[in-house]
Amino acid sequence: MKLFQQLGVHLLFLNKKDKRLAAAIKLMTGSKPFNISLYRLAITPAGLGEETSQGFKISNERLEFLGDAILGAVIAEHLFQKYPYRDEGFLTETRSKLVNRESLNQTGIKIGLRKILDQELENRTFTGNKSLFGDMLEALIGATYLDHGYAFTKKFILKRILLHFDLEGMIATTTNYKSKIIEWSQKENKQVEFKVLHVHGNQRFKEFIVALEVENKEVAQGKGSTKKKAEQDASKNACEELNIAT
Repeated sequence: MKLFQQLGVHLLFLNKKDKRLAAAIKLMTGSKPFNISLYRLAITPAGLGEETSQGFKISNERLEFLGDAILGAVIAEHLFQKYPYRDEGFLTETRSKLVNRESLNQTGIKIGLRKILDQELENRTFTGNKSLFGDMLEALIGATYLDHGYAFTKKFILKRILLHFDLEGMIATTTNYKSKIIEWSQKENKQVEFKVLHVHGNQRFKEFIVALEVENKEVAQGKGSTKKKAEQDASKNACEELNIAT
């Protein structure tokens, strides 16, 4: 079967719609898809997914989960090797900037996912969530991993996705997430409070776990070697959870 796939014989049996999708996937990833059904699933958000007789909704959410993990691992390794003398805090913050919802959403649009979805909709109306194309991008990565393996997917991420990010610009821009949260709370007239949940370690090495509450309801948690860093981490997570632009 793999020999037939390598020869492209499997593409002969695709319908017109699948051939169009296969061509778009090849343009994006650099290789013909072996299993087109994976990519069709990757571009199917929950709002468009059909429900099976068992009540299971067919959508890209599981592929999104897988792609998120693969993307995080590739980016983490890339930053680890690119910045050998920077600490864990720097690496974590930089990775977060690269893989946040807004960045991924814009990148998904840049590589052509909006065009693919428009073609699939065929004049149907669909309004997804704010991170629609970022979610699709992660699902695409998950599909590519299952179709081609880790080595190919890593190359796809580094050569065809990472180039759309201004890495040095992101590093130069330090976001004060706590200030963003406070600014948002004042604008929305919401009460925000940080609570230390746990302090692990000893006097020399500590890890603070902090919860961020809005109107006495926990929205996010964060951790760090100091209370201040933990509050920043919790604020960053809360900004993503509350869709606050950073």
